[in-house]
Amino acid sequence: MTSDPMSPPKPVAPTNPPLTRTALRRNRIVAVTGLTGVWVLLWGTLSWANLISGLVLSVVLLAVFPLPPVTFAGRIRPVPLARFWVRFLRDLVVASAQIAWLAVRIGKPPLSAIIAVPLRVNTDLNLTLTAEALSLVPGSLIIEADRTTGTLYVHVIGVRSREEVERFRQGVLDLEARIVAAIGSPDELRRVTQPHAAGPSEPAHPEGVPR
Repeated sequence: MTSDPMSPPKPVAPTNPPLTRTALRRNRIVAVTGLTGVWVLLWGTLSWANLISGLVLSVVLLAVFPLPPVTFAGRIRPVPLARFWVRFLRDLVVASAQIAWLAVRIGKPPLSAIIAVPLRVNTDLNLTLTAEALSLVPGSLIIEADRTTGTLYVHVIGVRSREEVERFRQGVLDLEARIVAAIGSPDELRRVTQPHAAGPSEPAHPEGVPR
């Protein structure tokens, strides 16, 4: 029996691994460190006053507005991590040049599309990292992330055909695979390397492209 390609992905619960006390403590330390770093960067000056005030503010924020648990079940692999950064910087330069050309070229305004990309590893961490890496590349912007299905909805500029829609969707899956290869668990790595592990996709409708 084959599934209807027009039907949306079936809801599945996020597969976040259970938190241990050690992992929970580590996550809190990482969150406090990150929030303190952002506070210091916002002030633009590294001083004891900014550091201490940022630390106190971070602890208060996490106590009043606790963050949902985001666990790290994988391990850092230096070589795939270096490959990810090299490819990410390359994509950043290429996409910047493409957007600059679209801005100055003469002709019709570029078409755009909202593309749904169901990720193969449905964890909060993978969803967040993939969305952040994708949003940092010019020409693509995350407009919604569905935690239930692990689906990213991406607004893309310069899409002219369904072939380009599918090419972009595959590019997002390749980005996810590079992230998982760099920091994912062995089980997550198997999901992105097995062809049948990919979830169903929801077709996108580019603006101006026949449906």
